Amino acid sequence: MIRRTFASCMLSALALAAAPAFAQNVTKIVVPFAAGGGTDQYVRLLANDLTKKGFQVIVENKPGASGIVAADFVARSKPDGLTVLMSSLGILANNTVIYEKLPYNPQRDFAPVTQIAYQPSIIVGRVDLPYKDIKEMVAYAKANPGKINRGSPGASILTNLAPMQFEKMAGISTTHVPFNGDAPGLQALLGGSTDIHGTSITGPLQHIRAGKLRVLGVMDNKRMPQLPEAPTFKEQGYDIEALLWYSLSVPAATPRPVIDSLNKAVNQVLADPDFVARARAIGMEPRGGTPEELATFIKSEHDRWVPLLQSLNLPKLAH
Repeated sequence: MIRRTFASCMLSALALAAAPAFAQNVTKIVVPFAAGGGTDQYVRLLANDLTKKGFQVIVENKPGASGIVAADFVARSKPDGLTVLMSSLGILANNTVIYEKLPYNPQRDFAPVTQIAYQPSIIVGRVDLPYKDIKEMVAYAKANPGKINRGSPGASILTNLAPMQFEKMAGISTTHVPFNGDAPGLQALLGGSTDIHGTSITGPLQHIRAGKLRVLGVMDNKRMPQLPEAPTFKEQGYDIEALLWYSLSVPAATPRPVIDSLNKAVNQVLADPDFVARARAIGMEPRGGTPEELATFIKSEHDRWVPLLQSLNLPKLAH
C-alpha cells in the first residue's frame, strides 16, 4: 500500500512537472495599447475564456511608442510561456521603418504562437462634420487644405498607414495626431480635438450606435455585419483594403512544447461558437492557426506594407 501510494505520488509529481508552465501559473498577455480600446476588449474576452478552461490568465496594458514599450518588455521576459505579447503589424514589421532604433528585433526576439483575430480598418468622424462619407471628405479636404486633424492609435499602426496610403491615392493631406491606443484617440475625437480617426469598429461601435460618431468608410471588399449601412471605400471609388490583424508572440527561446500547448488552448477558445458570437458582437472576427501559418502570414504582410511605408520617406522617430 505504501509502495503504491509512493508510486502514485511520484507519477503525479512527474505529470505536474511535464505540464505546460502556462497551465500551472499565471500567464500574462501584454497589450501594447491603453485599457478600454477595441484590441484590449478582445484580448480580455480571450483571457476570460481561457480562464474558464482552467488557465490563469491576466491582461496587462503597456502602452507607448507604437507598441515598443510592450514588445521590449516581452522580449526581455523569461522564455517560459508565461509572458505573451499581443502582437501586430506595427510591432513585428513597421516599427523597423518608423523608428531610428528599436530595443528589440522583430525577427530575432519573438516566436509566433497563433493569430487570434482580424477586422477591417475604418475611418470614423464626428456627426457634426460638414461631410458624412469619404467621398465628401475628399472634396472638403481639397477645398480646405490643412483643416482636417486625423487621429490614430500610433504612427506605425495600420490604422495610420492605410489612411496615409489613401490620402496619397486621393491627393489630399490631413494633420496626423498619434495617440497611445484607440481609447484616448476616440476620447479626443469625441471632445473635438480631432476631426476623424483611423481605427477598427470595436472601439467606436458604442459611440456610433449612440449617434455621436459615424463611419465614413470601411477598408474592405464588403460591408461590416455590425453596421451594414456603412459604405466601403471601394463603393465610393477608392480601391483600397486594409485588414487589421492580431496575434500572440512569445520570447524567441520559449520551448516549442510550451508554444504548442498555448497554441492548442487558444485555438480551442477561438473555435468555440459562443466565443465567436461574442467576438463578432464587438467587431472582431476570430482567426487562429499554427505557428508556421502565422510566420508565413507575417512575412507576407511585411512584404506588402513595409515598402509602402518606406516610399513615404517619413522622418525617423525616436521612441
